[in-house]
Amino acid sequence: MSVDAPVKPAVTKARVVIFGLVLVLLAGIAVVYTLYAVRREDEKLHGGSGTAPGGPPLTLAGAPRLLFRSTESGPGYGHLATVAAADPGGPRTVGERSCDRVYAAGGTAVCLVVEGGITRTNVALVLDANLRQVRRVELAGTPNRARVSASGRMASWTVFVYGDSYASMTFSTRTSVLDTHTGELAANLEDFTTTRDGKELTSPDRNFWGVTFTADDNTFYATLSTNTSGRTYLVRGDLRARTMTVLRENVECPSLSPDGTRLVFKKKVSQSTRNPWRLHVLDLATMRETPLAEIRSVDDQAVWLDERTIGYGLPTGSAAAGDVWSVPADGSGAPARIVAGAFSPAPLN
Repeated sequence: MSVDAPVKPAVTKARVVIFGLVLVLLAGIAVVYTLYAVRREDEKLHGGSGTAPGGPPLTLAGAPRLLFRSTESGPGYGHLATVAAADPGGPRTVGERSCDRVYAAGGTAVCLVVEGGITRTNVALVLDANLRQVRRVELAGTPNRARVSASGRMASWTVFVYGDSYASMTFSTRTSVLDTHTGELAANLEDFTTTRDGKELTSPDRNFWGVTFTADDNTFYATLSTNTSGRTYLVRGDLRARTMTVLRENVECPSLSPDGTRLVFKKKVSQSTRNPWRLHVLDLATMRETPLAEIRSVDDQAVWLDERTIGYGLPTGSAAAGDVWSVPADGSGAPARIVAGAFSPAPLN
């Protein structure tokens, strides 16, 4: 008894053509929707009445001011801007240069930015006091943190190589330090020797971020974490010796006070990915911690606006906007919004 083989449906030329037309139609719909979404987002960011670039050229010199990335909706969105330190809520001056993250001190600025359109390149730009480019370094990941020493000599930046949040267990970072005088670049702090309790740490998944420099332009503080442990540590580093020493657990994104005696940092206080951190100040002589009056979770490397005041950025929940806030460094008082439509603050004294 023979069994007939199943009959395969004929693949006709008409079916192939129809299938191809459907694919083309779906691709066209996807392109149109993408262009619509991009245009809509662009209108949100740039279509407002915020301050436009223009007026006197933006520089790092002059009276005490606050430098930041403007997030006002309008033609100046994403551009560098300044306000008077004595009147941060007053008129802002917006420059021509755009940055995703910025920091400046001692006549030097570091601008982390994503260049290009379809083909995009992440770069760190070292700028002089007139915000002119003096060095360009291509980055291996998404720009995230930036710092400059008080003298302007040392610059550092951190990028995400993969993952996009410090609250995630799947991130990886790369942190570099540049001597702007000699041009020497320590491309990755993972190449430094790190010890804890006298023993060298050799874990291959070490991550470092959030560098802050002391006045000698050699010593620095930073955060260490490993994905296997999920814990964070404060490290003190020596650039010339290329070494780091673990000092304390649960310290992220430290920032050294102008007098060099305290660090403001974000401390993990919850396992929640929505509100994991609270700002604290650490006295380096006593290792005593003081929680600050800001109880919202701050995912930023806070700055010292002066010896008594901490500044930091918080998102507004509207598009990609943010505001700069301040809070007393001694744990007293209450948070105050000092610049609306701003991000990545840096005091210019």
